[in-house]
Amino acid sequence: MIVPVRLALLLALLLGAATRAEAAPSRTKRDRPVAVTVNPAEPLPEIHVAPDVPTVLLFPADIQKKTITVEQSRIRVVDTGARSIIVQAAPDYRADEQQELEVFFADGGAPARAAFVLVMDPAEVDTRIDVKRPEPPNAACPAETQRAEPRPEDFVLLGYVDASGVPTTTFDGAPDEAQGLKSQPGVSYRGHGWVLMDVTIRNLPGLPPWTPRDATLTGKGGVTLRARLVAAPKGEIAPGERARVLVVVDTLPPSAGLVFTLEVRGVDGRSVVIPRVTLPTAALEGKR
Repeated sequence: MIVPVRLALLLALLLGAATRAEAAPSRTKRDRPVAVTVNPAEPLPEIHVAPDVPTVLLFPADIQKKTITVEQSRIRVVDTGARSIIVQAAPDYRADEQQELEVFFADGGAPARAAFVLVMDPAEVDTRIDVKRPEPPNAACPAETQRAEPRPEDFVLLGYVDASGVPTTTFDGAPDEAQGLKSQPGVSYRGHGWVLMDVTIRNLPGLPPWTPRDATLTGKGGVTLRARLVAAPKGEIAPGERARVLVVVDTLPPSAGLVFTLEVRGVDGRSVVIPRVTLPTAALEGKR
């Protein structure tokens, strides 16, 4: 019986694939811990990847998924989680190839970055990497720990600023004699997915010290946004004194609008209300 040409070709392809699979070296799969480098001068730790086996990296703290950097034509990011990244090498990944993978931690602690070199080893492949984050040399006690000085590139790498820039607008202050507080004119900033209001608040003379505690923004239709409050380092505002307060909203719903009432409450129950805080229009919207 004569085998049809198409069937013969299919059999040949299957036979060739089976032959290549038998000829391919069998790699030992392993799980292991890998510590990120603390000193920038140290070589990056190696992780062994393969085209046919995914590698999962598990981190000890939340990561900024927007900061994951890798050549995705060579290393495919299969999945990401709050504390995990799954990667897999391209089918034609070369034995002599090296690709770097980096990501920033979300808590701002040190070391801030986790970076690795991804290579292919003929004998083994890493299926699970437990990332270790060692303390930096001569680390200060927790009470003495200071935040690293921010750099311009951090804002871009962390996704706070994109090509649209940071539009700003101003808003009027508001006195509140009944509460014994007064806000001065402020500035609103808008970045990639966040807004920030910068305002100075004065505690009027003859009243107890006032310490800002929390803040909310109330928009059209009664929508209320919880905000983070960043007060002056001293926290407490003495009678007759003033302090700068930053109000941050990390996620702004598209339907929230641009005009809000801002309320900053203190620990003693007194609050200052700014009835009309205008947020900047997003840069891309302004170009339409």
